[in-house]
Amino acid sequence: MIPLSIIETLNGGGVVAYPTSTQPGLASLPTQQGLDALFALKQRPAHMPVSLGVASVEQANQFVVFPELAEKLLSAFERGTITVILPAKQILDQRLGGENIAIRILAHPLARILAEKVGPITATSANQTGETPERNSQNAGLKLGLSDKAIVIGECGGDVPSTMIQFVKDENQRNGFSVTVMREGVIPREDVMLWLTKVN
Repeated sequence: MIPLSIIETLNGGGVVAYPTSTQPGLASLPTQQGLDALFALKQRPAHMPVSLGVASVEQANQFVVFPELAEKLLSAFERGTITVILPAKQILDQRLGGENIAIRILAHPLARILAEKVGPITATSANQTGETPERNSQNAGLKLGLSDKAIVIGECGGDVPSTMIQFVKDENQRNGFSVTVMREGVIPREDVMLWLTKVN
Protein backbone atom coordinates (compact mmCIF):
# COMPACT_ATOMS: atom_id res chain seq x y z
CA MET A 1 0.00 0.00 0.00
CA ILE A 2 2.98 2.28 0.64
CA PRO A 3 5.36 2.01 -2.35
CA LEU A 4 8.94 1.04 -1.60
CA SER A 5 10.10 4.25 -3.32
CA ILE A 6 8.43 6.26 -0.55
CA ILE A 7 10.27 4.38 2.19
CA GLU A 8 13.56 4.69 0.31
CA THR A 9 13.06 8.44 -0.21
CA LEU A 10 12.44 9.06 3.48
CA ASN A 11 15.27 6.83 4.68
CA GLY A 12 17.56 8.62 2.21
CA GLY A 13 16.83 12.00 3.79
CA GLY A 14 14.24 13.05 1.24
CA VAL A 15 10.72 14.46 1.42
CA VAL A 16 7.39 12.95 0.39
CA ALA A 17 3.83 14.24 0.17
CA TYR A 18 1.07 12.19 1.80
CA PRO A 19 -2.63 12.47 2.62
CA THR A 20 -3.95 13.35 6.07
CA SER A 21 -7.42 13.71 7.55
CA THR A 22 -7.15 17.50 7.06
CA GLN A 23 -4.65 19.04 4.60
CA PRO A 24 -2.03 17.21 2.50
CA GLY A 25 1.09 16.58 4.58
CA LEU A 26 4.79 16.79 3.83
CA ALA A 27 6.94 14.14 5.45
CA SER A 28 10.60 13.83 6.23
CA LEU A 29 12.26 11.89 8.99
CA PRO A 30 13.14 14.07 12.01
CA THR A 31 16.86 14.03 11.15
CA GLN A 32 19.11 16.92 10.20
CA GLN A 33 19.23 15.75 6.58
CA GLY A 34 15.49 15.26 6.40
CA LEU A 35 14.70 18.61 8.01
CA ASP A 36 17.20 20.40 5.76
CA ALA A 37 15.40 19.03 2.70
CA LEU A 38 11.94 19.76 4.13
CA PHE A 39 12.63 23.36 5.10
CA ALA A 40 14.35 24.08 1.78
CA LEU A 41 11.40 22.68 -0.17
CA LYS A 42 8.83 24.60 1.85
CA GLN A 43 11.02 27.74 1.89
CA ARG A 44 10.24 27.82 5.59
CA PRO A 45 12.28 29.86 8.08
CA ALA A 46 14.12 27.72 10.64
CA HIS A 47 12.44 29.57 13.52
CA MET A 48 9.04 28.19 12.45
CA PRO A 49 9.02 24.59 13.79
CA VAL A 50 7.00 21.78 12.27
CA SER A 51 5.01 19.11 14.05
CA LEU A 52 5.62 15.37 14.17
CA GLY A 53 3.06 12.87 12.99
CA VAL A 54 2.94 9.54 14.81
CA ALA A 55 0.86 6.38 14.59
CA SER A 56 0.40 6.13 18.37
CA VAL A 57 1.12 7.68 21.74
CA GLU A 58 3.79 5.01 22.19
CA GLN A 59 5.70 6.39 19.18
CA ALA A 60 5.48 9.90 20.60
CA ASN A 61 6.81 8.82 23.99
CA GLN A 62 10.37 8.63 22.66
CA PHE A 63 10.30 12.40 22.12
CA VAL A 64 7.92 13.98 24.65
CA VAL A 65 6.43 13.80 28.11
CA PHE A 66 2.85 12.71 27.34
CA PRO A 67 0.60 13.68 30.27
CA GLU A 68 -2.56 11.73 31.01
CA LEU A 69 -4.58 14.91 30.46
CA ALA A 70 -3.30 15.15 26.87
CA GLU A 71 -4.19 11.53 26.19
CA LYS A 72 -7.70 12.10 27.54
CA LEU A 73 -8.09 15.21 25.38
CA LEU A 74 -7.05 13.36 22.24
CA SER A 75 -9.44 10.53 23.08
CA ALA A 76 -12.31 13.00 23.46
CA PHE A 77 -12.11 14.27 19.89
CA GLU A 78 -11.83 12.65 16.47
CA ARG A 79 -8.35 11.30 15.76
CA GLY A 80 -6.15 13.66 13.76
CA THR A 81 -8.11 16.81 14.57
CA ILE A 82 -5.82 17.99 17.38
CA THR A 83 -2.07 18.57 17.57
CA VAL A 84 -0.66 18.75 21.10
CA ILE A 85 2.50 20.69 21.98
CA LEU A 86 4.27 18.84 24.78
CA PRO A 87 7.52 19.17 26.76
CA ALA A 88 10.42 17.41 25.02
CA LYS A 89 12.28 14.71 26.95
CA GLN A 90 15.49 16.25 25.63
CA ILE A 91 16.08 19.38 23.57
CA LEU A 92 15.77 18.58 19.88
CA ASP A 93 16.46 20.48 16.65
CA GLN A 94 14.83 23.91 16.89
CA ARG A 95 13.01 23.13 13.66
CA LEU A 96 11.09 20.52 15.64
CA GLY A 97 10.41 22.95 18.46
CA GLY A 98 13.47 22.52 20.67
CA GLU A 99 12.07 22.20 24.20
CA ASN A 100 8.44 21.77 23.11
CA ILE A 101 7.41 19.36 20.36
CA ALA A 102 4.10 19.40 18.49
CA ILE A 103 2.66 15.90 18.16
CA ARG A 104 -0.20 14.80 15.95
CA ILE A 105 -1.66 11.30 16.14
CA LEU A 106 -2.31 10.59 12.47
CA ALA A 107 -5.78 9.49 11.41
CA HIS A 108 -5.62 8.91 7.66
CA PRO A 109 -5.01 5.17 7.06
CA LEU A 110 -2.14 5.77 4.61
CA ALA A 111 -0.50 8.30 6.92
CA ARG A 112 -0.71 5.86 9.83
CA ILE A 113 0.79 3.02 7.79
CA LEU A 114 3.61 5.32 6.69
CA ALA A 115 4.44 6.26 10.28
CA GLU A 116 4.24 2.63 11.35
CA LYS A 117 6.75 1.66 8.67
CA VAL A 118 9.35 4.45 9.07
CA GLY A 119 8.63 5.90 12.52
CA PRO A 120 7.60 9.48 13.35
CA ILE A 121 7.44 11.83 10.35
CA THR A 122 6.97 15.55 9.98
CA ALA A 123 3.32 16.57 9.71
CA THR A 124 3.49 20.01 8.14
CA SER A 125 1.22 21.07 5.29
CA ALA A 126 2.42 20.20 1.79
CA ASN A 127 2.86 23.70 0.41
CA GLN A 128 5.43 26.45 0.40
CA THR A 129 5.09 28.70 3.42
CA GLY A 130 2.33 31.23 2.92
CA GLU A 131 0.65 29.45 0.00
CA THR A 132 -2.81 27.86 0.12
CA PRO A 133 -2.61 24.05 0.44
CA GLU A 134 -4.03 21.76 -2.23
CA ARG A 135 -6.88 19.37 -1.49
CA ASN A 136 -5.10 16.11 -2.30
CA SER A 137 -1.57 14.86 -1.84
CA GLN A 138 -0.88 14.25 -5.53
CA ASN A 139 -1.61 17.83 -6.58
CA ALA A 140 0.28 19.14 -3.55
CA GLY A 141 3.35 17.04 -4.29
CA LEU A 142 3.43 17.87 -8.00
CA LYS A 143 3.06 21.58 -7.27
CA LEU A 144 6.13 21.34 -5.02
CA GLY A 145 8.06 19.61 -7.79
CA LEU A 146 8.14 16.16 -6.20
CA SER A 147 8.33 13.13 -8.46
CA ASP A 148 5.54 10.54 -8.58
CA LYS A 149 7.84 8.24 -6.60
CA ALA A 150 7.77 10.69 -3.69
CA ILE A 151 3.99 11.02 -3.43
CA VAL A 152 1.60 8.82 -1.48
CA ILE A 153 -1.57 9.44 -3.47
CA GLY A 154 -4.76 10.04 -1.52
CA GLU A 155 -7.62 12.42 -0.86
CA CYS A 156 -7.55 14.58 2.25
CA GLY A 157 -10.24 15.41 4.76
CA GLY A 158 -10.47 19.17 4.25
CA ASP A 159 -8.64 22.46 4.00
CA VAL A 160 -8.84 23.36 7.71
CA PRO A 161 -5.77 22.38 9.77
CA SER A 162 -5.76 20.58 13.10
CA THR A 163 -6.37 22.56 16.28
CA MET A 164 -3.07 23.12 18.12
CA ILE A 165 -3.03 22.95 21.91
CA GLN A 166 -0.03 23.49 24.20
CA PHE A 167 0.52 21.76 27.55
CA VAL A 168 2.89 23.48 29.98
CA LYS A 169 3.87 22.04 33.36
CA ASP A 170 2.10 24.03 36.07
CA GLU A 171 1.97 22.74 39.64
CA ASN A 172 -0.84 25.18 40.43
CA GLN A 173 -3.19 23.28 38.13
CA ARG A 174 -5.02 20.22 39.44
CA ASN A 175 -3.86 18.11 36.51
CA GLY A 176 -0.30 19.47 36.68
CA PHE A 177 -0.47 21.32 33.35
CA SER A 178 -1.86 24.56 32.02
CA VAL A 179 -3.54 24.23 28.63
CA THR A 180 -3.65 26.86 25.88
CA VAL A 181 -5.24 26.74 22.43
CA MET A 182 -2.44 28.06 20.21
CA ARG A 183 -4.24 27.69 16.87
CA GLU A 184 -7.93 27.16 16.28
CA GLY A 185 -8.48 24.62 13.53
CA VAL A 186 -11.02 21.95 12.75
CA ILE A 187 -12.00 21.72 16.45
CA PRO A 188 -13.39 25.07 17.73
CA ARG A 189 -11.62 26.70 20.67
CA GLU A 190 -14.90 26.75 22.60
CA ASP A 191 -15.24 22.96 22.36
CA VAL A 192 -11.76 22.47 23.80
CA MET A 193 -12.34 24.90 26.66
CA LEU A 194 -15.71 23.32 27.46
CA TRP A 195 -14.07 19.89 27.66
CA LEU A 196 -11.36 21.26 29.96
CA THR A 197 -13.91 22.73 32.37
CA LYS A 198 -15.51 19.29 32.67
CA VAL A 199 -12.30 17.43 33.47
CA ASN A 200 -11.00 20.14 35.81
